[in-house]
Amino acid sequence: MIELKKLENASEMLKAIAHPMRIAIVNLLSEEKKLTVTEIHEALKIEQAVASHHLSIMKNKGVLSQNRDGKNCFYFLKHPRLSQIITCIEKCQNEI
Repeated sequence: MIELKKLENASEMLKAIAHPMRIAIVNLLSEEKKLTVTEIHEALKIEQAVASHHLSIMKNKGVLSQNRDGKNCFYFLKHPRLSQIITCIEKCQNEI
């Protein structure tokens, strides 16, 4: 049986992902592994401030982690299996 605390954490992570742009970021990071804010905002054609906002939300909810390398800050999925959620959503939409 799953503990209530684990269910609450899972719920918070899913809420953090539940936005079209955040799904796109998770999908991008699942393909590219580690990216900077600049690489993310350029790939998704959004403003850097918007990308930073979404990255911050997902980092605070445990979806993403970051590593600093000199001036660059690289974001990556804290739990790579989260990308399977995106795959599942895509498959479900193909069945509609």
